Amino acid sequence: MSVGLAFALFGFAIYSTHDAVVKSLKDYHVFQIVFFAMLFSYVPFSIARIIENKPQSMSPTNPALLTLRAFLHVASLCASFYAFSTLPMVEAYVLLFCTPLLISVFAVWFLDEQIALYRWLAIFFGLVGVLVVLRPSVETVQLGHVSALFAAVCGAGSAVISRKIGATENMATMILFPLLAMILVSGSALYFVYQPMPLKDLGLMFLVGALGLLGQYSVLNGFRNAPAAYVAPMQYSQIIWAILFGYLFFGESIDRWVVVGSLITVMSGVAIILRERAVSKVQANINTRNARTVGAPMMRQKENDEEDWL
Repeated sequence: MSVGLAFALFGFAIYSTHDAVVKSLKDYHVFQIVFFAMLFSYVPFSIARIIENKPQSMSPTNPALLTLRAFLHVASLCASFYAFSTLPMVEAYVLLFCTPLLISVFAVWFLDEQIALYRWLAIFFGLVGVLVVLRPSVETVQLGHVSALFAAVCGAGSAVISRKIGATENMATMILFPLLAMILVSGSALYFVYQPMPLKDLGLMFLVGALGLLGQYSVLNGFRNAPAAYVAPMQYSQIIWAILFGYLFFGESIDRWVVVGSLITVMSGVAIILRERAVSKVQANINTRNARTVGAPMMRQKENDEEDWL
């Protein structure tokens, strides 16, 4: 599991660097950024596929779910790019931090997982933390805030699908489908929004693509090597990078309410991690006792009591 968490932390650090570069390109339309970033991502991806020692079949096992995941990824990326171009990095991240909380909710519907009262409370307080940071009102809520929330919903849907099909799809296919969907969607809009770019900005576009590919590869490895409930909250580490990059490169500052709200949201994620760990230990004990006392009625009643408590 530690390998999966290490992959996730590295991937989210890469994504934070990626987001800072995107913010620096805010003078360009989001579709232009997405098109060139994904175009430049597809090139290193193709090279990696050619030199791979043991190439895997690119034929999808779950084409419908892969396609849905791809377009959810496109929607999440475009919405988050817009949010970063219009909001301070910390505010954008706090809204995107709803993604792990939404993953827990969506897992009930799509993965048949059960959520106990403790986890529902953690999700609730995580959302309270978001409200503390934003202190929303008619005057303060912007389209960027709505875009960030929409990105969180789409990102959670994409992550749940990744967990559902991750064991049956090879990673090359899971990376290729979103890349092609992004190139198709953004390329169709490019004719209407294109602006000429100097060489420096073109290089930054290439950097966005390379960082995005590396971040996606690392996070997908995280989901493959550790449970989603452990990997998803690692996204909270991005708040550190948001504060650092926002201060150093964009002159952004944070107030005490941002700190308080961020801590509430982060602690809700930590609470979910601790609870998942406790549930795993209890379930392991139940499985062990089942192996030793198959059909024992008193033991079955004790297991039911423990499961109800969870």
